[in-house]
Order: sequence, then C-alpha cells, then structure tokens
Amino acid sequence: MYRILSLLIALFYFQSLSGMETLIIGIAGGTGSGKTTLAKKIAEAFPGQAVLISQDSYYKELAHLSLSEREKTNFDHPDSIDFDLLIQQLDALRQGQTIEKPVYNFHRHTRERYTETVHANKIIIVEGILLFAIPEMCELCDLKLFVDTDDDVRLLRRIDRDIHERSRSFESVCHQYLATVKPMHEVFVQPSKKQADLIIPHGGENPWALELIFSKLKKELEIID
Repeated sequence: MYRILSLLIALFYFQSLSGMETLIIGIAGGTGSGKTTLAKKIAEAFPGQAVLISQDSYYKELAHLSLSEREKTNFDHPDSIDFDLLIQQLDALRQGQTIEKPVYNFHRHTRERYTETVHANKIIIVEGILLFAIPEMCELCDLKLFVDTDDDVRLLRRIDRDIHERSRSFESVCHQYLATVKPMHEVFVQPSKKQADLIIPHGGENPWALELIFSKLKKELEIID
C-alpha cells in the first residue's frame, strides 16, 4: 500500500515538470543505500541525454593539512562539502554551459590537480547523501528522489566499498561509521527524507519506481524535442 501511495503522489507531482528545458534530478539517501545505482540506471536509460554529477566530487580541498589531520575530518557533515561550487556548477549546466568538475582522490583526501569536463544536457542527475539537507540544493532540484534502504544492508555495502575501492582497513571503516557516518545520518540525512518528492525503497532495484521515472522523463523529453 505504501508503495502504491508513493507512486500515485509522484504521478501527481510529475505533472508540474511539463515544459522544462532542463531537468535537474537530485538523488539522496544514506551511505550504501543505492543512490549511485539508481542514478546510473536513469542515465543509462537516456544515452546522450543525461549527465551524472556526484556530491563526493565536491569535498573541500584539504591539501593544506597533513594526511593524519585529513583522516580526522568529519566527511559526513555538510561543512565538508563545497556546496557553493556544486550549486554554481549545476546552475551553469542548467544554462547550457560546460563546467570543469573537481576530481577527488579518496586515498589522499585531496582534490586532483586536473578536472573533468562536463557538458550540459537535458537531464542533469546529482547524487549524494547530504543533498536534501541543504535548502539551496532542494530549491535547485526539479525532482527529488530519496533512496530508503535498511541500515544493516547499507553498512555491509559501505564496508565492502571502502575496503575494496578506497583501500581502507576493516577497523578504520567501522571506527568512521560509529564516529561520524551513523551520527551524521541521524542528524542530517534521515531528517532530509521529508524534502523528497518520492521515496524509493531499494533504489535502482525497484522496478516500479524505475518504470515510473523512465516513463515520465521520456514524455518530458518528447515535449522538449
């Protein structure tokens, strides 16, 4: 019943998207919830018409700190993200401009010296845990999706990702989760769910939600064309 009600509400909301030349879709949710999977599936459904931006690319530059000091940073607090730059670049993409997106190195906790060129497109997808905790981000997004996944599933995914993709030890992952990830989720991420237009259980593994989103976006793209 909850899923059907959510989809009906979303269908009602989607009516307001008609006529927009560029759609900015925000995808939020806790760590390991499946935000990136959902974002990629939406982008893959519209080849050549969508760009994908990750909040994680916009961690603030910490090169002025020693590595040990960087490792003590609370990366799950909104203050760790350069939201001013993220909002500025999303707005530029909406206006049809090309941006130079930062590239973040998670092993050194610093930005790379090079950037990634991103061209504007009809669908701009931005994903990140803290998006809806920032009022300006909520205002910028035309459609706000929150991926809701069980805490134990998210934790297991977080451990697997940080160990295999970011060269972290099991002990350090657990310490960070208890010290900052879980507390910041409870303070910032979970409350931001109320800002979403649609709450999606299981994210990219939810065929009902995907069908709804794909169908509506295809209709909007036809209008734009």
